[in-house]
Parts: sequence; C-alpha cells; structure tokens
Amino acid sequence: MNKFIENIDKQIEFNQGKNIIFDEPGLFKFIDDTINTISSIDDLNSDSENFLIDYATDKVLEEFCRINQYYSFNSESKLALRCIYSDLFSEIQSKKEPIDEISKNHYSRLKKWLIKYNSFAEKIYSNADRRVKPVACSEYSYNLQIDIFKIDVERLISPVLDIGCGKQGNLVNYLKSKDIEVYGIDRYKFDSDILQTFDWLEYNYGIEKWGTIISNLGFSNHFHNHNLRNDGNYIEYGKTFMNILNSLKVGGCFHYAPDLPFIEIYLDKNKYEITKYDISGLDFKATSITKL
Repeated sequence: MNKFIENIDKQIEFNQGKNIIFDEPGLFKFIDDTINTISSIDDLNSDSENFLIDYATDKVLEEFCRINQYYSFNSESKLALRCIYSDLFSEIQSKKEPIDEISKNHYSRLKKWLIKYNSFAEKIYSNADRRVKPVACSEYSYNLQIDIFKIDVERLISPVLDIGCGKQGNLVNYLKSKDIEVYGIDRYKFDSDILQTFDWLEYNYGIEKWGTIISNLGFSNHFHNHNLRNDGNYIEYGKTFMNILNSLKVGGCFHYAPDLPFIEIYLDKNKYEITKYDISGLDFKATSITKL
C-alpha cells in the first residue's frame, strides 16, 4: 500500500505548478514510477483501491487549492473528481488502451472538470505560461488574529467557530489550550475532533449556536472575490453570510477581515452592531458584528 501512496505523491509533485489549461501535448504525463507501479495494481483488493482513490482525490484537490485559493469545490465537484480517479483505476486494470493514451485521456478529463466547476480558470490561464504562480492563502498566527480583531480571550463567548481555520488550525489549537470550546472548518483533511473538513458554503451553522465566529482573510476574502467576478457565486455567499449571523447567540460576535461594506450597509441596525478596526499597512478594515 505504501508504494502506491508514495507514487501518488510523486506523480502530483511531478505535475506541481503546471498549467493544466495550457494546450501542450505531453505537458502532463505519467512518470516512470507510476508506470512501474501500475503493473502491480491488480494485486489491490477493493478496500485498498477505494482508499487510494480517496487519497488521490484529496491530494489533487489540495494541489488545486494550493495553486489558486479562489478555486471552489463543492460536494458535487468532489464526487465528480473521485469518479475521474475511479475511472482511471478501472482503465488501468482493463488494459484496453496503452498507458500513454490512458494518461492523455485522464488529464483531458481533469482539465474539463476544472473548467466546469471553476470556469474562471479558463479565462485566467488560457494565455498564461506552462507554469503558473500560485495564488495561495497563508496560515496566520493566533497572536496576529487576536490582535486584528481586538479579542479579549478571557471574555470570549463560547462555543467558538473558526471559518477557514487553516491546515494547522493555529487559532483553534491556541483557544483549545485555554479550555475554550472551539472548532474549526476548512477544506483540508483533518485528523482531529475539533478541526473538521467542510465547504463553508455547505456547512450547517445552526441557529443561535455560536458565541463567537472568526474568519481572518477567509470567508469574507472569498466573498469579495466572488462579488467582483461575472461568474461569481455571490448569491450563495450572501445567503451564507446571513446564515452565519443567524447562527450567533444574542450577544455573540462575528469577527472577519476584510470588511464587507457592500452587504454590511443592508444589515438591520436594531439587530446588529457593527464595529470596524483599521489594520496597519492595509487598505481594508476588520469588522466585528455583534448580535443584539
């Protein structure tokens, strides 16, 4: 099993940073290790095969998100990607086509999949080079986030939810160390009870459930991006924004940056109190919305 996992990692590393929209035959291909490993794929049982399909799907999603943090993958797109890798395993096992043809068809399907679920990729990368510079997100220290939102940890209302907590869950783990009930959601795969894999547009926030919700350069950053794009999913972001506010307890607070003035102006001032903070060196503000 380990050799298959190692090969998946090597194959993804080989293609890392390449522009899948770039029309160049042979740019994406199976490496020699993949071809050699394929020869023993028939030895896998169904459980092992399903594990590897899931593993490959998760790693590929992670790589696409590394390339462009604004790629969005909902449950439907993730299932479609898993089907692509399930088909790949089946084609390899059937041996009906040469490996080069299987490789070519596989990467063609990946390209079509990306364009279907993130159509802006075709507009951005069609005329780009064969390698693309990542539009990556960063992991921020808990100190920085606490400072940005002027949070008094001792008076924090729990439970706490960090939307877009990052792979390391820095803020979540810090608050947990202070015996605060806290959870984080992000699109990464986690091995933790308090860090959970969810798309923030599909997550069930509940009603009057959370004392504090925090999202630094996460949800609102993507909301901005979608609001500016012709193909942006700004309606679902608007609905989710209101779902987040509805999930706050009375007296609870949603802290986020950057601010969202284009939607904040429509909030009922009798229900919500908005406080804004300047962020040193940046041209946007942090916002804290308290439910009255």
